Amino acid sequence: MSVKTMLKFVSGLMAWGMSSAALAAWEVNMPVGVTEISREVHGLHMLIFWVCVAIGVVVFGAMFYSVFAHRKSRHPKPADFHESTLVEIIWTIIPFGILIAMAIPAAGTLIRMEDTRGTDMTVKITGYQWKWQYEYMDHDISYFSTLDAKSNEARRLGSGIDPATVDNYLLEVDNRLVLPVGKKVRFLLTSNDVIHAWWVPDLAVKKDAVPGYINEMWTQIDEPGIYRGQCAELCGRDHGFMPVVVEAVSQEDFDAWVAGKTGGAQEAAAEEAVAEEPAEASVEAAAEPEEAPAAEQVAAAEAPAAEPAAAEMSKDELMASGEKVYQTYCSACHQAGGEGLPPAFPALKGSAIATGDQAAHIDIVLNGKNAMTPFGGTLNDEQLAAVITYERNAWGNDTGDVVQPAQIKAAR
Repeated sequence: MSVKTMLKFVSGLMAWGMSSAALAAWEVNMPVGVTEISREVHGLHMLIFWVCVAIGVVVFGAMFYSVFAHRKSRHPKPADFHESTLVEIIWTIIPFGILIAMAIPAAGTLIRMEDTRGTDMTVKITGYQWKWQYEYMDHDISYFSTLDAKSNEARRLGSGIDPATVDNYLLEVDNRLVLPVGKKVRFLLTSNDVIHAWWVPDLAVKKDAVPGYINEMWTQIDEPGIYRGQCAELCGRDHGFMPVVVEAVSQEDFDAWVAGKTGGAQEAAAEEAVAEEPAEASVEAAAEPEEAPAAEQVAAAEAPAAEPAAAEMSKDELMASGEKVYQTYCSACHQAGGEGLPPAFPALKGSAIATGDQAAHIDIVLNGKNAMTPFGGTLNDEQLAAVITYERNAWGNDTGDVVQPAQIKAAR
C-alpha cells in the first residue's frame, strides 16, 4: 500500500470517527437503565471508573515525573537507598482504604439485587436450545419465545437477505415477555438442557439458567418501553440466535394483554356452561316426563357429557399451517430444511421418525425425548396435527399421511 493511499485511509477513518453519527452509534459505556437497581449499578460503575482514572493519573504521573526528573543526564549517579518501611505502609494502607470505600456501597446494592421479598408477580423462565419459555405463575399463561422469523431467515447462509435491512436483526422475537411497569417481578430461572443466561442490560438483570436448579432474581421497571437482551452463556451452536425482548407496559395494558391471553378459554367455558344450563321457563312449561327406571337414571347421571368432535382439516390446510409452526418452534434445532443438528437434534428429512410409525411420531412431539422439548402443553391439537403432517410430507418424505386434530386429542 502506498503512502498516499495510507494517508487517505487514515484521514477517512478519522473523519468517520469524528462524525456525530458515528460517535452516537459507538456506545462503549454501560446503559443507565430503567430500574432503580440499574441506576445504582451504573452509579457504582461510574464511581469506580473515576477512582481508577484518579489512580491512573497519580501512578502514571509519578512514573513520568520520575523518568523525567531523574533521567541520567541530570543524575549520572543513581541513589543507592533500598527499601522504605514508610513507603511500604503507605502503599498498603491507601489501596486497602480505597477497596473498603468501594465495597460498602457495592455490598448494599448486591444485597438489594438478591432481595426478592415483597414481589407482586412471578415469572418462571426456562432456557431451551435455543429459545425461552415464559410461565406467568399468577395468571396461568405459558408460551415460548424464539428468534423472529425475519432474523431467522436472514441469518442463514445463502438467504440473499441483507441483515442491515432487518429491523433489530437477531434482537427480535416472535413472543415478547410482557411486564407491567411499577410492579416488582420475581424471575425463577432454570434450564431444560444446558446452561443458559438470561440478560437484559437496561434492567441490570443477568443470571444463569442451570438444568435441575432454580435461580432467582427480580426487577421493577419504571418506564414503558421495549428492552432487548440475549443469552449470555455459550449454550451451543445457535447461541447467538437466542434473544430476549421485554415489553414494559402500563398496568391497564398488561391487564388487557392478560385478558386476551386467557379470555378466549374463559369465554368458551362460560358459553359451554350456559349452553348446558336448562332454561327455567322451558322446564316450568314442559310436562314432567315419565319416570325412568332407577338403574337408567343412575346410568344417565353418571354418563359423561359428549364432547364435540374436532373439525377435520384438509391436507393443504395442514401443510400450510404446519410449515408456519415448524419454522417458529422447530427450525432452530432441526433446521429449515429438516437437516437437523446431530447428534442432539437428528435430521427429520428421511428419518425413521418422520417416515415411520405415525403414533410414535405423535408421541415424541407431544411428550418429548432427551433434548427434544415436549410440545403437548405449548401447542394446541390443530397446531400439533399440522406440524406433524408437515414433517411427514416435507423435504421429500412424501408419506402421504394426514394427521387430524382428533388423533392428537386421543393421544394426549
